Amino acid sequence: MAFPASGRIATYAQANAPFDIQSYPLREPLSGEALVRVSMSTICRSDIHSYQGHRPSPCPGLLGHEIVGRIVALGEGMTHDMRGDPLALGDRITWSEYFVPGESYFTEVLDLPQKAPGVDKYGHMAASTPPHHHGGFAEYCYILPKSWVLRLPDVLTDAEAAPLNCGVATMVAVTEAANIRLGSTVVIQGLGLLGLYGAAIAKSRGARCVIGLDINPSRREGSTRFGVDLALDPSGDLQELLQRIRAHSRPVGPDAVIEVCGVADVIPLGLEMIRTGGTYVLAGLVSPNAHVTLDANQILRKMVTLKGVHNYHPRHLVEALDFVVANRTRFPFSELVDARYALDQVTQAMNDAAAQRVLRAAIVP
Repeated sequence: MAFPASGRIATYAQANAPFDIQSYPLREPLSGEALVRVSMSTICRSDIHSYQGHRPSPCPGLLGHEIVGRIVALGEGMTHDMRGDPLALGDRITWSEYFVPGESYFTEVLDLPQKAPGVDKYGHMAASTPPHHHGGFAEYCYILPKSWVLRLPDVLTDAEAAPLNCGVATMVAVTEAANIRLGSTVVIQGLGLLGLYGAAIAKSRGARCVIGLDINPSRREGSTRFGVDLALDPSGDLQELLQRIRAHSRPVGPDAVIEVCGVADVIPLGLEMIRTGGTYVLAGLVSPNAHVTLDANQILRKMVTLKGVHNYHPRHLVEALDFVVANRTRFPFSELVDARYALDQVTQAMNDAAAQRVLRAAIVP
């Protein structure tokens, strides 16, 4: 074997419990698999929700799906990435956050592989489930069959590459669903990592004006470097907020509103802001029981197109990589990963991320 007999994994026994370092055995990758030495794994908001018990998550928990690593072993048939580029030992790669169990109506007919029955995600299975190493908070990770792999160019740093397979690809899908065109005005509810990538992608799609909403002043301040033209605090006077938004989205209001803050209570405001005939996309409400009371007549009367985006199509991963490579000097993407932690510091990293003391924490095994 070109790798150790075992590898370390950071696991937690139950919601909010401290992480422990456990060792699990490694084996040669099977057909359609690869084994990767993890270089970096960033903490997504959904990791926090799982850890805090807001969404189902089996234990002993192994989290982390925004992963970059180098190939240490290739199984039979793992010869090329999804673009047709050859794969070799030592290549630095990322891969889709999910994998599908096989052919299905959703995959083959509806072109929705991300919603195929039995689809599973990295960092969403118990560490006790073989092959054990299937999450980012670990030294190694197996790429399982029916995943989509991309070889990374040397020009990208790990910090620029790690969010590609979740945050960036998701926002490529979201901005596509929002039907952003040349001259569009876009409002983004939430200026965390998703919102900042959303602003940058909206600008690259030709948006005339991007308005960001967030209650965190430091996030509002930093958002202008990622394409936000006007950053506002949504917790103040509602009518004043609406007036400022309308003044910057003349003549009839925002063409698109994007929710990525994960707070269901913002939906009525989104429906109030959106212009007649506009598109409202929900992408941050990833936890169950996101109940809200709203006037559904607004959807009908304003002829609003309401869409939900969960996961993404494999093509969005390719587009995410191309977008970041093309725009890495225009927007300071590497600064979004603003804290790094060792594997035995995952508990601290999770607490810092949950408390928003950092924007995107990175685990560097």
